[in-house]
Amino acid sequence: MNSTKFLFLHRQITGWRSWFSKCLLLLASLFIISTQPAYAGLNNDLYDGNIFVVYAGNGSLVPPRQTLAQALAEHKPIFLAFYLDDSSDSKRYAISISRVQEFYGRVAEIMPINIDAIPSKKTYEPTEPGYYYSGTVPQVVVFNKSGEVVLNKTGQVAYEDIDDQFRKIFDLLPRTETAQLKRRAFNEFSSELAK
Repeated sequence: MNSTKFLFLHRQITGWRSWFSKCLLLLASLFIISTQPAYAGLNNDLYDGNIFVVYAGNGSLVPPRQTLAQALAEHKPIFLAFYLDDSSDSKRYAISISRVQEFYGRVAEIMPINIDAIPSKKTYEPTEPGYYYSGTVPQVVVFNKSGEVVLNKTGQVAYEDIDDQFRKIFDLLPRTETAQLKRRAFNEFSSELAK
């Protein structure tokens, strides 16, 4: 008699577990189906992460190594780039900022500044990025070694315009008189390292 009660109880518990497992599986499936996919991309203003990692393959740009005040005190040429992670214009421009770092990152301070990180104040000092922000992204500001602004443009500023300013700052030959530098494809670079 005891074994029949035990067997009956065992079947009831096993049936309950099976029913409960099926309910959990159904709830999980409904949750997955109802979840909206992320539609963030290059051509929309939805947030999808750090734009330098996602669109430029260069997460080393953020955060900047120094503050603007430190770079100005060291009399370094500076490249300020104002951006937003959820701006399609900034997303498309991220590769240009990365390219500037590729060529001038060792001799100039490359400073991408997320405008959301600029403290909201009535006035800013000339040693603060907010002093130079004009209200539009992307915006590029280039300082020479003396801390003077030599370029201040908004929008998709061409790399050549920035390069021209850095060539003047570093007393380099104009682009027309030098050999054209070509970027290596990532696969070529990694295959050279594998040898």
